[in-house]
Amino acid sequence: VQLQASGGGLVQAGGSLRLSCAASGDILSRYYMAWFRQAPGQGRQFVSHITWSGGLQYYADSVKGRFTISRDNAKNTVYLQMNSLKPEDTAVYYCAARVARMGSWDYWGQGTQVTVSS
Repeated sequence: VQLQASGGGLVQAGGSLRLSCAASGDILSRYYMAWFRQAPGQGRQFVSHITWSGGLQYYADSVKGRFTISRDNAKNTVYLQMNSLKPEDTAVYYCAARVARMGSWDYWGQGTQVTVSS
């Protein structure tokens, strides 16, 4: 599967953005999907993931209550709605996929930059 992330940009603190991750080359419903982020000088950090059908979602504590992950398997797309953005949310955001319920993330998109100004 190939993943293409989009929707990043520059936003003021308190604002919102919605990221999209479009999948091609396979059926999205086969995959667990996730979002990660990497800020300058830091390692890649887990943000959220969602199960095959979308019935369960998991979030990092730092984004819980502000971010919402969802998926539309008919459109082969996963979303990350980000509200109440903070400067510390500034990072490159990546979507990832895996087939197994647990284990490493096997497929990665190219990343989309999110910059939150104070």
